[in-house]
Amino acid sequence: MSRILTFIYGVVCYLISLIAFLYSIGFIGNLILPKTLDSNLDSSLIKGLLIDILLIGFFGIQHSLMARQSFKKWWIKIIPEPIERSTYVLMSGLALLLLFWQWHSLGGIIWNIQNPIIYNIIYGIFALGWLIVFLSTFMINHFDLFGLRQVYLYWRGEEYKDLGFRTPGFYKYTRHPIMLGFVIVFWAAPLMTISHLVFAMGTTIYVLVGIKLEEVDMISIYGNLYQEYRQQVSMLIPVARIKLTQQKIQE
Repeated sequence: MSRILTFIYGVVCYLISLIAFLYSIGFIGNLILPKTLDSNLDSSLIKGLLIDILLIGFFGIQHSLMARQSFKKWWIKIIPEPIERSTYVLMSGLALLLLFWQWHSLGGIIWNIQNPIIYNIIYGIFALGWLIVFLSTFMINHFDLFGLRQVYLYWRGEEYKDLGFRTPGFYKYTRHPIMLGFVIVFWAAPLMTISHLVFAMGTTIYVLVGIKLEEVDMISIYGNLYQEYRQQVSMLIPVARIKLTQQKIQE
């Protein structure tokens, strides 16, 4: 029964995170949804700005803190290890939904693209960013990243084995393609308001800080292997892995 409940818990956590993920597409892109980055203008600029910064900060702290190896080692003493990743995914999804719910639009226009061709190109770049995010998760195992593989193996009575360090697809050209996709999403806006600018700046800063923290963990786990990877592949801007390509030719 505990194995079945663990699996159900993992699926529920995944579905909640998926809802938050899908909602974020419309929220950031000002598409369809009743509430987006630029809807429901708040009357108080200072109050709205403060709340928005706190919401971004709360999500950033939760998302980075619970991902650290030191936190995980402490956390699995409290909760069963098979649901550690699912719980992280759940908390991240809930933190995102809280941000969507409490976000205060600030008004003001930084730029507003009216040309229909440029407008559509920018939204195409926005869609490309989401595609990069989505494909990147599957390149490193989407279901492991979101905790489903862990609870599935536990349900089957099989031991969980770490997937190890791999660099498939986009990871040959950028160390953090998921984050690259998100940065593209944050800034690809035909209408850039103060609200959107605050969101884009805040989340981009979080991405850069989060990458630094993640790479500290990666170095502690994989040592020289990851150090060599850092030397060969750029952090965000895609650059071909020239050294590895040369090695493959020689082989």
